Amino acid sequence: MIRVLLVEDQALVLGALSALLELESGLSVVGQATDGRVALSELPELAVDVVVTDIEMPEMSGLELCAAVRRRYPQIKVIVLTTFARAGYLQRAMESGAHGYLLKDGPAASLAAAIRSVVAGSKVVDPQLAAEAWSQPDPLSLREKQVLRGSEEGLTTRQIAKNLGLTQGTVRNYLSSAMGKLDASTRFEAATRARDKGWL
Repeated sequence: MIRVLLVEDQALVLGALSALLELESGLSVVGQATDGRVALSELPELAVDVVVTDIEMPEMSGLELCAAVRRRYPQIKVIVLTTFARAGYLQRAMESGAHGYLLKDGPAASLAAAIRSVVAGSKVVDPQLAAEAWSQPDPLSLREKQVLRGSEEGLTTRQIAKNLGLTQGTVRNYLSSAMGKLDASTRFEAATRARDKGWL
């Protein structure tokens, strides 16, 4: 029996997923959580083989949960199940340790098959997204992402520099580089474009 923990902040979706997976032979939903932090606190009490998680949730996102599970429970597989059909999110999920990335509009049988596949040692990714990720790699460096996040939060160049331990000139260089890569005329436009692609 494959034991599954579902993590989803929308109660209706959580209940529906649980009911659908319980109809599948060989699968058992042993726990439910409404965000990553709750899920992480429940894992020591549950014998779980697979965590199925959304991305955008309060307290702790699905990507943060992936990374935490990989560090603390490397034997547990993680599948991201989301509405975000963005190559950037897929890339970040895989970097965080996800074993699968599927979209919510797929059939329940596909999710069940993916759960069985990752337990068997495979990685499962929505094929359309995989093709898009291959054709649109994330062009931003870690520092460029950090300065764009600071800009997105409304921080000044001076504040970003202080937070990152950089000079203001270096921050301006990273912002200029990111704007060039994203063909944006302002730092805020660059941050918005990067966010829309799932790269931030």
